[in-house]
Amino acid sequence: MKVKIIFFTTIVCLWTFVSLAAPRPNVVLIMCDDLNDYISGMGSHPQVRTPNLEKFAKSAVAFKRAYSNNPVCAPSRASIFTGIYPHQSKNLFWQKWYQQDTLKHCKTMMEMFKENGYHVVGSGKLLHHNKASIYTEFHKEANYGPFWKVGKDLKAHPDVPAPFSEIGAIDGSYGSLESAIDNESENAFWFFGDWKSKKAYNATGPDRDPTPDEYNAKWAAEQIAEFDKENIKKPFFLSVGFIRPHTPLHVPQKYFDMFPQKDIILPEIKMNDKDDTFYESVFEADQKGLKYFRLLKESYPNQEAGLRAFTQAYLACITAVDENIGQVIDAVDKSRFKDNTIVIFTSDHGWNMGEKDFLFKNSLWEESARIPFIIRAPKVAQSGMVAEQPISLIDLYPTLVDLCSLEGDNRKNDKGIRLSGFSIRPFLEDPKNGEWQGPNSALTMVYAGPHTGWDPSLQHWTLRSKDWRYIRYNNGKEELYKHDVDPGEHTNLAMNPEYTEVKEKMKAELIAMAELDFSKTVPSTRSKENGTQKKSSSESKKSAVDWKKAYFKKNPSADSNKDGDLSWSELQKHKNLKK
Repeated sequence: MKVKIIFFTTIVCLWTFVSLAAPRPNVVLIMCDDLNDYISGMGSHPQVRTPNLEKFAKSAVAFKRAYSNNPVCAPSRASIFTGIYPHQSKNLFWQKWYQQDTLKHCKTMMEMFKENGYHVVGSGKLLHHNKASIYTEFHKEANYGPFWKVGKDLKAHPDVPAPFSEIGAIDGSYGSLESAIDNESENAFWFFGDWKSKKAYNATGPDRDPTPDEYNAKWAAEQIAEFDKENIKKPFFLSVGFIRPHTPLHVPQKYFDMFPQKDIILPEIKMNDKDDTFYESVFEADQKGLKYFRLLKESYPNQEAGLRAFTQAYLACITAVDENIGQVIDAVDKSRFKDNTIVIFTSDHGWNMGEKDFLFKNSLWEESARIPFIIRAPKVAQSGMVAEQPISLIDLYPTLVDLCSLEGDNRKNDKGIRLSGFSIRPFLEDPKNGEWQGPNSALTMVYAGPHTGWDPSLQHWTLRSKDWRYIRYNNGKEELYKHDVDPGEHTNLAMNPEYTEVKEKMKAELIAMAELDFSKTVPSTRSKENGTQKKSSSESKKSAVDWKKAYFKKNPSADSNKDGDLSWSELQKHKNLKK
């Protein structure tokens, strides 16, 4: 009997040792900037050319309904890498996450991996406000170049007509590197802000300078090969952020040649499609998306010509960055790490291409909110499958914690917040029928402005289920779209009594998910009766101060230093404690 017990104990110990010694998976995270659903397999633009992503998807699970939680760069990326919803942290727009009252007390994804013994490296645009110390090694900061420079000033590409070119060298610029050369002189040339050095950029010939995306793709591939050669002992977390298709839309001519302007197929843009929408009821006419569309239309003989020129450049940039993405994935597949490396591809948010007279990100419609999300997790995920459950970028961090068995609290101290999302592992294992603990719908918000005092209830919101999109602006206006019959969101059903029950159900789900109080509506910044009418700064300040006073009256204990005055910092901390 004693022999049997000893034998059994030995087997258990050996099994435990083998289990603990099993290598943890590596992670390669690839992110694009401003990339909507214009990639192969997402049923979007019929002319997209992304063969590398198409090939990658065949070895992974692609999510048909993946969404950004805040469709503008800084808050989206802060949310992704801290794992906290913007409305929970109050990091709603352009704050630096590492200075923000809540997020500075939360560990980024990179810090969590470092604490778990990973070698953490990164390069390019990942967090909008970067902090190199969260990595073991960070290579190069984000670079939006090359830029066209005239004299001492950066200008739009010389092929871009006015008034659109007057937007400037970033958002107002698109065109191939080679097509600007005819305008080159001592006073006008391609300029390369090579992170720390600044120099002229060689845009032609066999010795052409690499674009920042090409540079970062080469770095990532070489880093993986070096890890392979050196027989690295630690698991690694490598993240690389590509700029394109963020503006300026500058890539070599060969990519433009793939999409002749005369043959460009435009998205379905119905006349007067914006008339049953309410974006303009809460934003001024000079808001970027509305302004950019108007200026593009004014710069060409007709609307279609302008959209063809811009769409050509956007598609060209997507194909260019697809090659960069392919280079990184190929490096993984050629290494010994292939069968033990999780590879994720995604974007921070989408981009409207003229739908509803809007050309930009930061809207609540499908084009701005929907993003590609493809994940390959060896020994866990099925290959070549599509998951239909709505998820969002907030779910990436907890998914990696789950897949990599990361230990520890994501909070640095009790002033932090626990992760907001849920692991999508069930949909990797069973894309069609996976059951998870997460919500039925994906949540997205757009920041309304400083007059809201960072109150989530005073922002603009949308909820996307499998079949519906519900939008609620902070002036109470609503939109409702039935996606199985109206994927382009052309017909707003919110005012149709037939759909009142659906609308109210989604509204209730939204309120519950984000803990909102919609009795706190604010006046529109645009009045149809009086024309454009923006709140003065004094009025905006007054509304925020009044709201803070009301909060203080209901919650006197929020005044933590007992000085009789409630600061915004104290208010935010008190609301977080209440959660």
